[in-house]
Amino acid sequence: MSTVAERSTGLALKAIRQIAGLEVIDRVGLRGPAERALYSVTKNGMGAAATAGRTFTVVTGNGKSTRPRPANPKGLFDLTPDEDQQMIVEAMKEFAAAELRPVALAADSACAAPAELLESAGELGLATLGVPEELGGSAAEKSAVTGVLVGEALAHGDLGLAAAVLSTGAVPTALGLWGDAAQQATYLPAFTGEEVAVSALAILEPRPLFDPFALQSTARRTADGFVLDGVKALVPRAADAELFLVAAELEDRGPALFLVPTSAGGVTVTAEPAMGARAASTATVAFTNVPLPEVALLADGDQEVYAECIHRARLAWCALSVGAAQAALDYLIPYVNERVAFGEPIANRQAVAFQISDIAIEVAGMRLATWRAASRADAGNGFFREAAVARQLCVKHGAEIGSAAVQLLGGHGYTKEYPVERWYRDLRTAGVFEGALLV
Repeated sequence: MSTVAERSTGLALKAIRQIAGLEVIDRVGLRGPAERALYSVTKNGMGAAATAGRTFTVVTGNGKSTRPRPANPKGLFDLTPDEDQQMIVEAMKEFAAAELRPVALAADSACAAPAELLESAGELGLATLGVPEELGGSAAEKSAVTGVLVGEALAHGDLGLAAAVLSTGAVPTALGLWGDAAQQATYLPAFTGEEVAVSALAILEPRPLFDPFALQSTARRTADGFVLDGVKALVPRAADAELFLVAAELEDRGPALFLVPTSAGGVTVTAEPAMGARAASTATVAFTNVPLPEVALLADGDQEVYAECIHRARLAWCALSVGAAQAALDYLIPYVNERVAFGEPIANRQAVAFQISDIAIEVAGMRLATWRAASRADAGNGFFREAAVARQLCVKHGAEIGSAAVQLLGGHGYTKEYPVERWYRDLRTAGVFEGALLV
């Protein structure tokens, strides 16, 4: 049990060089973070300065907050990613195949992502995909679609590692979308510099039939601000986090989001390995009489903002489900064509061929629904209904695809020698997790 986490050191130089050499880095605004990562390695070797003692100095003032602008409409109904998005997807797929998939089994067993991988992802600027360019991020427009595409591409390598890599981007994304000028000035520099802070969006609570709109965690008002109490479950990388964005019931207001630095005191982290997404290092976080200033409240407790946060988080998990489901399909097609039983490939059996066809159809439906909801969010249109449809499809079909993958491999599917048993566990996360990720 620990109260303040120490950040891991090290940097995956090979991974950074691989991504930094791609043209897409210039096209999507990640050249700066990539070059800073290479410079840091050249200057400091493979060591990285520990930042466990980081403090956030509150910036006061009445400046105007910066927001990413709504995405430009294409005119016709078209969810095809644009050229820039296609290029970044290619880069992320290469990164996932080269760096995530080879270490996925070990990370799942260890319930932790390699420190080098986490550092390289942080230095590459993945945490700032939702932060406006004016504030040092990569987002000129609202970027839910780009976030969904990146999540899907990384989860094709491994869902648990994708969750570990992307979870720290939830808080800066929320600050870019809803933070006021003081909050942006106080916290965002920690994510846009060379030493990227680790953060986590904590919404889920450890109880059955959890409803994010009926929270047991509470925030009561005091003369100086608020006092936060509650327990959050399955929080990715909580042991490393320096800043939490916590959902709590604000008296006389309803559910709201609060920025909680670990330096505030009263924060206790206990490891909580789960059935799936084990590489994300999930933990239980208890907040006991945590004092918070008035500026800790995000978006002044706006209920519409809170609802939007919940649905954007669900879309992020949908994206990871789509990526893992596509990985299963891509693995199954050659397997059933090469696996011989009774003198012929099992793909020649009608039941097997039809099952593979059903999986392909279901993955396409999951992807279409997720992309559509994200595109509406970027355009500034209502997307809660569309997000709910996407989540339902991903929860239902994701679990079915994981089960079918194990079944199609027979006894092989039940062993850790083959990745399908991990996908079976990971593909159930979309129906269990709340928060943690954000697009």
